[in-house]
Amino acid sequence: MSSKVYFTRIITPDKVLEAYRAVGKKLSGNIAIKLHSGEVGNQNFLGPEFWKPVIDEVGGTVTECNTAYEGERNTTEKHLKTIKKHGWDSYFKVDLMDAEGPDMELSIPNGVRIKRNFVGKDLANYDSLLVLSHFKGHPMGGYGGALKQLSIGIASSYGKAYIHGAGEPEKLWTSDHDSFLESMADAAKSVVDYFKGNAVYINVMKNMSVDCDCCAVAEDPCMKDIGILASLDPVAIDRACLDLVYAAKDDPGREHLLERIESRNGAYTVDVAERLGVGSKEYELIEL
Repeated sequence: MSSKVYFTRIITPDKVLEAYRAVGKKLSGNIAIKLHSGEVGNQNFLGPEFWKPVIDEVGGTVTECNTAYEGERNTTEKHLKTIKKHGWDSYFKVDLMDAEGPDMELSIPNGVRIKRNFVGKDLANYDSLLVLSHFKGHPMGGYGGALKQLSIGIASSYGKAYIHGAGEPEKLWTSDHDSFLESMADAAKSVVDYFKGNAVYINVMKNMSVDCDCCAVAEDPCMKDIGILASLDPVAIDRACLDLVYAAKDDPGREHLLERIESRNGAYTVDVAERLGVGSKEYELIEL
């Protein structure tokens, strides 16, 4: 069964809102809006002005969780300062979901690698989820998109280490790499199941560096901007983004980004997520 993925080549804040509306699902109740607050020093992340029209339309709460690595977002005190520095709380209500423990634990009975996921406890306060992802490369995952936001993004600081370590948080940087990718897919599955279909995903293919927005010192973008995608299916939207990168054969930066994605086996996360029933790699791309 193929999923619908809506696509526009024009990248503006208003087009993000148009893509959201095209999906045709009105999120209800208390809505969590998961995005990346941006590491201090990073020049590529998408800021509050860019996301403002769609967040204003949805009327939810911007949510984040602390990181598991050194930087300006690995403690609640530092992360709140970063959120203020980047202007998020000037525009929106913001919830640092793991600001105080204990974490909320989600079960993954059919997980390939991990059987539980530790997320910010405030996730329990939300009925629906809007995932706003900046699609780009990633030093460990190969790429970052909807599935990474669902897994690493919503995991608490401890949960991030647990996923990276494939169930052994002390092996944060030393676990088997494919086991880490499988753990990301497992974690994404737990969040998708938790929201029972009450979720919308938007990926923006802009400022595409090989590095993530979590890098304080990131490479400048290597590819030209491609567009905005929106879907109800996180597997389909990530697969569509990967396919659009492969299709950009005239872009001189394509090979550099693909080297990052392929050297980290990035597409494997999409494959495992499909196997877990998170979504489908089969999709229909509908241009707006």
